[in-house]
Amino acid sequence: MDESLDFENLVASYYEALYRFAFSLARGESDACDLVQQTFYIWAAKGHQLRDRSKVKTWLFTTLHREFLESKRRQSRFRHVEVDSAADELPPAPTPPANRIDTAHVIEALAQMDEIYRAPVTLFYLEDISYNEIADILQVPLGTVKSRLSRGLAQLQQLLSRDIAAGGRST
Repeated sequence: MDESLDFENLVASYYEALYRFAFSLARGESDACDLVQQTFYIWAAKGHQLRDRSKVKTWLFTTLHREFLESKRRQSRFRHVEVDSAADELPPAPTPPANRIDTAHVIEALAQMDEIYRAPVTLFYLEDISYNEIADILQVPLGTVKSRLSRGLAQLQQLLSRDIAAGGRST
């Protein structure tokens, strides 16, 4: 196996980008961590089957996206019930630094977007992945990626404008 593809180098190279993508999809830290961990677990079990080693990045993002979709299917079959009494036992959330408020606001707006647009917008603008790679990851035609990006950006802009008009943070 290629030295650049040993497991530790793979994790070091792609963990952050996969985590950001997973967080944008799952909207929660623990779920995002679980998705990334599951992605690397699948790589450890099946990565040797990848013939074109230049496609590792696409394979990892595609696998993560598939795991996210599968988890959504499981959630719809087995509803999770929140226990309100546990809220008092949770540690307080840290206040974000002042220089990260705008980023946090955009991330919040991303979380409010329709799921179908969130993945392509996140992959393109936050992970700097090409249209063709996004099409491979999401397993949709290139034209669909472009239209979802366009509609997703319009929706994101509308959400941010609405928040600003309502007295939210400015970007």
